[in-house]
Amino acid sequence: MTVKVQVVFYSMYGHIYRMAEAIVAGAREVADTEVSLHQVAELMPDEVLEKSGAKAARAAFAHVPLATVEQLAQADAIIFGTPTRFGNMCAQMRNFLDQTGGLWMSGGLIGKVGSVFTSTASQHGGQETTITSFHSTLLHQGMVIVGVPYSEQGLLNMDEISGGTPYGASTLTKADGSRQPSDNELAIARFQGRHVAQIAAKLAAK
Repeated sequence: MTVKVQVVFYSMYGHIYRMAEAIVAGAREVADTEVSLHQVAELMPDEVLEKSGAKAARAAFAHVPLATVEQLAQADAIIFGTPTRFGNMCAQMRNFLDQTGGLWMSGGLIGKVGSVFTSTASQHGGQETTITSFHSTLLHQGMVIVGVPYSEQGLLNMDEISGGTPYGASTLTKADGSRQPSDNELAIARFQGRHVAQIAAKLAAK
């Protein structure tokens, strides 16, 4: 039996995209797992993206197909990635999730595994609130939430500044976006992808 894992993300400058790649790599380590990567649609005008430097950064993942609401029902597990916006998910992801009312009405996501990862500009910039507030939507959809247990030793790394929470993987970008995901943060992301795929496989086998 093949378990289908979807990684659905929004990334403005590429940090969440890099984390998503690590999530995908981790999920693919689990046998009989089919993993796909999708991004949600951009809402900001091109001129705003150009002015902020995001348009050039987004070229690195322009090849990633856009997610559709309809595809979500085909997954056994969905891992969502969003940067933090004032301690909450970004508008692009919120807009995408707000289109899932039909799935809610039909119960299309009930029993599927849901998980979240994020990024913030600063060390205490809302990583945990972004993920846990995201969980509210997943619970309304009837999803089974999976985080990152402390068997992932990277969560206990006190030798460097690092993202990573028991609620989900995370990375720190600095205010100017110059910091890229660290090896520790990427390792936690890979663990999350692998762990979610393993849980989804166990649920599918029942």
